[in-house]
Amino acid sequence: MTVDLSSEDAAVIRKLIPLTALPVAQFSALCAQMAVQEIDGGILFEKGDTDSYLVYLIKGEVILQAEGLIVEIINAESESARFALAHQIPRKIDAVAKGVVRFLRLDADSVNNPPPLCYKEDNTYMVTEEPEADQDDWMTALLKLPVFQSLPPANLQKILISMEMISFSKDEIIVEQGSAGDYFYLIKSGECLLTRKPSPNAKEIKLAQLRNGDTFGEDSLISDAPRNLTITALTDISLLRLGKKQFLSLIKEPSLKFVNYAEMQEALKQGATILDVRSPDEYKIRHLNCSINAPFFSLRMQLKTLNRETPLIVVCANGKVSEAAAFLLLKHKFNAMILKKGMEGIEPDPNNETAHFNIDDGIETLIDPGESVHRENHPEAGDKPISTAGSDREDRIRFLKSENENLRKTNHQLTDKCKRLELEKEHTEKQYRILFKQMEKLTQVLDRLKGS
Repeated sequence: MTVDLSSEDAAVIRKLIPLTALPVAQFSALCAQMAVQEIDGGILFEKGDTDSYLVYLIKGEVILQAEGLIVEIINAESESARFALAHQIPRKIDAVAKGVVRFLRLDADSVNNPPPLCYKEDNTYMVTEEPEADQDDWMTALLKLPVFQSLPPANLQKILISMEMISFSKDEIIVEQGSAGDYFYLIKSGECLLTRKPSPNAKEIKLAQLRNGDTFGEDSLISDAPRNLTITALTDISLLRLGKKQFLSLIKEPSLKFVNYAEMQEALKQGATILDVRSPDEYKIRHLNCSINAPFFSLRMQLKTLNRETPLIVVCANGKVSEAAAFLLLKHKFNAMILKKGMEGIEPDPNNETAHFNIDDGIETLIDPGESVHRENHPEAGDKPISTAGSDREDRIRFLKSENENLRKTNHQLTDKCKRLELEKEHTEKQYRILFKQMEKLTQVLDRLKGS
């Protein structure tokens, strides 16, 4: 007998992981294919079993044992029962019913790949609305995030067990810009504000507002850099946090996908787009052709401008910031990959146009390593031909060293220019404050004159 959506069993099954994250229609289709079983003191599975079924406890208690020794007793009302029992294949332990037990045996493939939705008109079909999730059911909010839906069940279980609760009062700073990253956070209840200062003396820029079910804090954990944002509680807020070590091993490593230079080129042929997340100044000095620039510090505000149908290859200076950017994109349902080692890992290839860089030293020019080789093999105006491979290599090394030196000089010039602009900005702000005060005084005088 299939599971009735209005039954008590269905309410329990709806909370099982990962079924809790399924859309209503897919959950309904899955219920039509499942049946709850009942035994009295029997064996659910034995050590060494290799069947591909996931066994969930619906009612009663199950004893997990190995070599006759009790490892754990699982009660259907406990949080542990939301996960499949000892799901590793082959089975490492025995599962024995303690008295009368109701349980569900599901094919692992049907859970990971639920039945596709079929839309056809049927006058007898009753539409049911999905009940609103309980505000305290933070597990459901977490499991609905795209990144977490792709994690192995074992990782999910460890994450949920490792998370700890912490609270902050209204206006209290949760994370401060410039501090070291230590935790990944999930908002259980409340709201907070994300702000950023472009420079120590600049005014804060409001970037986003987060609420129940949103997550934050992963950027500095992934890039191993100081926090780039300040996060302040807008209301009294309750959070769940996961330590850096657990986040990296349980979430980051299985989520991020890396490609090398050759794989990137193949992806570009298939329609992928290069997304450079460095600052505009870095991008202007040197970048890959056909790439688009979306600085990481403003990437959240640019997500709506990006196409989710197109795979994105994220590039930065050395690959570190790309990891944080790719994780952000994955959270928002983008197909994101990371170029290993970033721009530092790219070696110019005269046979491939994608390796060509745009270098800006005041006049934008296209640097083509193949061009120097072409000139060496086709000398003009008295140039001597170079035919040996060793000499060719030495010339190319000298060429790259020269370009590297030019980049250093340009970087130095831009740094000096940035300092000058900062001073000019401070001077302008000071003048603005003076003029503002003068305007206030003039307004007061005008008001008095009008009154008389």
